[in-house]
Amino acid sequence: MRVEDLEESLDWYQTHLGYEEKGRWEADTFTNVYLGPEEMHEEGAMLELTYNHDDRTYEMGDAWGHIAVRVPEGELESSYQQLMDEGVEDYRDPESCGGRYAFVKDPDGHEIEIVKRDPDLGSKWSIDHTMIRVEDADEALGFWTRKFEYEHTGRWESDTFANYFVKPEGASDEAMAVELTYNYDGRTYDLGDAWGHLCVRADDLGDYWETLMEREAEDYRDPESCDNRYAFTKDQDGHEIEVLEPSDD
Repeated sequence: MRVEDLEESLDWYQTHLGYEEKGRWEADTFTNVYLGPEEMHEEGAMLELTYNHDDRTYEMGDAWGHIAVRVPEGELESSYQQLMDEGVEDYRDPESCGGRYAFVKDPDGHEIEIVKRDPDLGSKWSIDHTMIRVEDADEALGFWTRKFEYEHTGRWESDTFANYFVKPEGASDEAMAVELTYNYDGRTYDLGDAWGHLCVRADDLGDYWETLMEREAEDYRDPESCDNRYAFTKDQDGHEIEVLEPSDD
């Protein structure tokens, strides 16, 4: 996610969610900082904050929805109240969400859902899923299952929209899911530029990219153009997806 004030954003996530800095990459024109809970499962997801040094501002758009963080069953209301006591914006409280979840916003307006989970399935405030909005549910599910071999792990359907959850085959419960939200009214979406991308891990970047190309994924930024450190493709709606081979350092 792109942020306009790096220190303010770092303070927010470290103070309210207890995140710690897991890594940082400084370039001439931007800084990337990687955050997560102190206790992270090996398949846990990190949050990447990108700060561009030119003081630009961003448009949120509506094609990206939110990240969701976990709290233990029975602690939704108390966790939300803790955030309120710390001065976090009161966006959507548990009562307004039927006691099932809640929402807050970070300093840049990125929405963060708070969801109830078994306390053994990831530490408190760890990332549970990232929601993106899609214009065709069949195409979106086909993209993730064919290109990335993700599994369809759950769904929730209402009168006006449906949520579909996908994860890598064999992923642990602690691994982050991708939530695909499909609204039935045929609306279109604006990507904006406040959100950057999703990122998936590859055991071998070259082999992974070759498989994606065989499966007709978009050749957006290939490994060679990224100094063989990472690569990027896009889904059918234009959401960028980075492919990264984690380093040992």
